[in-house]
Amino acid sequence: MLSIRKHYLLHFLILCFVAPALSANKIYRSIDAQGRVTYSDTPSVGAQPIKIISQPSRHLYQVIRVYDGDTIILEDKKHVRLLGINTPEIESRQRAEEPGGVIAKKWLQAQLQENKVYLEFDQVKRDKYKRLLAHVFLPDGKHLNLALLENGLAVISIIPPNGRYTDKLIQAQQHAEKLKLGIWSMPEYQPRPITQITNQTKGWQRFTGTPVSIKKSKKYTRLILNDKVDIRVANTNLDLFPALTTYVGKPLEIRGWVSRSKDQYSILIHHPSALIVR
Repeated sequence: MLSIRKHYLLHFLILCFVAPALSANKIYRSIDAQGRVTYSDTPSVGAQPIKIISQPSRHLYQVIRVYDGDTIILEDKKHVRLLGINTPEIESRQRAEEPGGVIAKKWLQAQLQENKVYLEFDQVKRDKYKRLLAHVFLPDGKHLNLALLENGLAVISIIPPNGRYTDKLIQAQQHAEKLKLGIWSMPEYQPRPITQITNQTKGWQRFTGTPVSIKKSKKYTRLILNDKVDIRVANTNLDLFPALTTYVGKPLEIRGWVSRSKDQYSILIHHPSALIVR
């Protein structure tokens, strides 16, 4: 058991030695009848957990190519997907080019002339395609994920449990949107009524609609927009949102990708940043 009596001594040891080893665990603070403070990694009656703040680590990598506006390729051929953002697609065998995709790629290429980046990972390090997920920084400290948003070249795409820098990313997007930079000025990305969803709806889109009811299943809670369209939130992410009942009856802007099953459409929302009350 880790037990330290002096507050300043504990603080020093946590910062220097304990935090790296126990970053996934908790430290508990308790006060006995004589007013003495004890810290421990084992909970006891009346003990309160305290937060250990550790500095995220970054490691230097060599970049050999920019794949698109939000993906780079390292010298070991590993693909790195920039966390928390999404840029329009470039043309490939699987997808048609989306407006703004080439602009974002060229901007990222211009930033990586020295071909060196620092990567900072979050809780989930790889996606389902085995790509690394990271916040990408230049040697001078420039945060590329953030800068893409600030310039209107990307949109926020927060997927829990990865959520580092969320507040800063949201602020950057709001800045670009207010100034109508990049994507925010393009006609292809302007809000459209939810009734305009069709089988041809592709890519990231903005829709407007008013939920009329809620339907809950074992895996998802759905905000029903009409008999054909709903907004889907995984029950495991509900604690990130205000009570979904607060959205019912309010005009919303919904940002994301539309999926279709037969004649039913659904927009999966991972984070409240994609639901804006208008």
